[in-house]
Amino acid sequence: MTDSLNSANMLVKLNPGKPEIDKVLEVVKCLKDGGVIIYPTDSVYGLGCDITHKKAVEKLRRIKQLDPERASLTCVCESVKCVGTYAKKLSTPLYKMIKQAFPGPYTFILPASKRVPKHFQTRNTVGIRVVDHPIPKEIVHYLGNPIASISLMQPEEGFDWDYYTDPHLIQEKFGPKVDMVIDGGYGNMIPSTVIDCSEGLEFLTIVRQGMGELEHLGIELV
Repeated sequence: MTDSLNSANMLVKLNPGKPEIDKVLEVVKCLKDGGVIIYPTDSVYGLGCDITHKKAVEKLRRIKQLDPERASLTCVCESVKCVGTYAKKLSTPLYKMIKQAFPGPYTFILPASKRVPKHFQTRNTVGIRVVDHPIPKEIVHYLGNPIASISLMQPEEGFDWDYYTDPHLIQEKFGPKVDMVIDGGYGNMIPSTVIDCSEGLEFLTIVRQGMGELEHLGIELV
């Protein structure tokens, strides 16, 4: 345990522009040991764990009180290359649209390939995201596989945005439920745009309009 990691509150501060590798490796060790973390993205803060660690994925779902048969998690990858690994073969136009979107605040729901662990899949689909933020990029790079992830935000009575954007308040509210909170500066308040392409480009559905602009991808709502 390095001086950068306070074992009392598990709050780790990382430089959002150039994350310190020794601290990134502390985060990676936590994930490999089955830990659940809270980390910054290019949109809102997220909850994440190692996608290959079944018990960690189950713990993440419990924290968010998710029904594993209905609620989808996102596969946060290092680059668009992961689409060819974790999604079944896509049409060329669909792949081009996804390639144009990544990295950025978009999540695509796609048909899952056999490489996606069964404990992670929901209805044979997988959400894939490539975050445009140095911290998760470095974490995923050194982890060697994607992070299972979901937005931290969960509006409730008396909802206070500070507890979802300020890492110190995030630690105060959620620290006891997770193994590590990463301080990468203040987070945004708008989540990623979620697009369901599991039935192909011609049948895509906008599940959630977030930070990602549809016009950027050539999508027009009618």
